[in-house]
Amino acid sequence: MSADPVEAVARAVLYEGYLLYPYTRSAAKNQVRWTFGGVYPPTWEADPSTMRTECLLRPEAGCRVAVSVRCLQLVRRTSSDEPPWQEAAERTAAEFEVDPGELLAGPRRVEVRLPAGRESEAGVDREWLAIEGRAVVAAEPVEAGALRLAVELENTTPAPAGLDREAALLRSMVSTHTVLRVTRGAFVSLADPPSELAAAAAACANMGTWPVLAGEPGSSDTVLSSPIIMEDHPRVAEESPGDLFDATEIDEILTLRILTLSDAEKDELRRTDERGRQLLDRCESLTGDELLRLHGTLRGGDR
Repeated sequence: MSADPVEAVARAVLYEGYLLYPYTRSAAKNQVRWTFGGVYPPTWEADPSTMRTECLLRPEAGCRVAVSVRCLQLVRRTSSDEPPWQEAAERTAAEFEVDPGELLAGPRRVEVRLPAGRESEAGVDREWLAIEGRAVVAAEPVEAGALRLAVELENTTPAPAGLDREAALLRSMVSTHTVLRVTRGAFVSLADPPSELAAAAAACANMGTWPVLAGEPGSSDTVLSSPIIMEDHPRVAEESPGDLFDATEIDEILTLRILTLSDAEKDELRRTDERGRQLLDRCESLTGDELLRLHGTLRGGDR
């Protein structure tokens, strides 16, 4: 598990919904996946082609904001002895730095280009399509010397009309999330803003994402904006063995359910893809003490 608390939560969010309970490829629930954080090509009209984050920032002299937009890109996997399957690869869609003061004169636009590719290994072919888009960052002044900072991600990938869902997903950024880190400034909680910024916080318009303060409790230098609703300063439970789990209090239930899979189901999970194999191996390697820790822990301040 990452030592960086923001990275640990971001990775747990990134793989939310990658494999759905009960995890095997043939399970009915896994026939419709990738339900979180999709930014689709514009010709697929059933789901949005944009994601927008708005948050509040108190800048200081020399303020800089680092922007990182990350996602999963779907990879079509085929082999001679298995039905087709969609894996996913981690991608950084955009990564750059801005001066919030300069944004007051106009937005900053950054192109997104995820190139197509193909690889073959041990009788398995993997192929992924090119994805194009743009990230636009803008700022406007609000009350009390603060700024409303907006990051909009748009998928502009050319695609024919009449796509089915699978074809649209292969041209989509899924599980998309944005991490903002500020130096010489502080972000403002949208869930619990100071009274002078309550109206400005309520006016923030977020589309397909939920920005929260991230990092150590009490810190205000990082925002994690993801499609999963969380409280400020979310964290992966200390008892969670890694980001292959849901990273919540239901780890124990999910682990025990995986361990009760039949030998045939376990074999299918191992053959589903590399992440499925890692999920099963992690569960089967847990010691009795580690399983007991998943049962729950009371901490000061827990509700």
